[in-house]
Amino acid sequence: MEKVAIFVDVQNIYYTVKEKYHCNFDYNAFWAEVSQGREIIAAYAYAIHKGDEKQRQFQNILRGIGFDVKLKPFIQRSDGSAKGDWDVGITIDVLEHAADVDRIILLSGDGDFDLLVDKVQTKYNTTVEVYGVPSLTATSLINTAQYYREIENTLLLGR
Repeated sequence: MEKVAIFVDVQNIYYTVKEKYHCNFDYNAFWAEVSQGREIIAAYAYAIHKGDEKQRQFQNILRGIGFDVKLKPFIQRSDGSAKGDWDVGITIDVLEHAADVDRIILLSGDGDFDLLVDKVQTKYNTTVEVYGVPSLTATSLINTAQYYREIENTLLLGR
């Protein structure tokens, strides 16, 4: 049975799905798809903690599905901009798991991950599959990953 580790850039998936489809990503449908005939060794969902109840409920749903939810505080800068980025944390966790699994599944359209994907595939000979929203996923990330799965109707809620 293929061993997989899953890494979800929650903010990226939330905003790209909202922008393109005006609905939400279906984490249950995703889990059903990726767990079929596979052993999930690790599953992380990286999110920003703003402390609101709706967000807490969503995080509990993710935990109920099987994700380990990692939270980082939401930082509002004095100039009005905000910071809440998990790129380094995701990278560290992917590199820690890459040697122990057959496949890394990354949910993000962020082109910054193309270097990570290339490193995992060449150094560890681990397959990388990227899930992203068409037209909102960096071309460099799509081209670097061995597999690209478009987030479309079967992975959407309320569509």
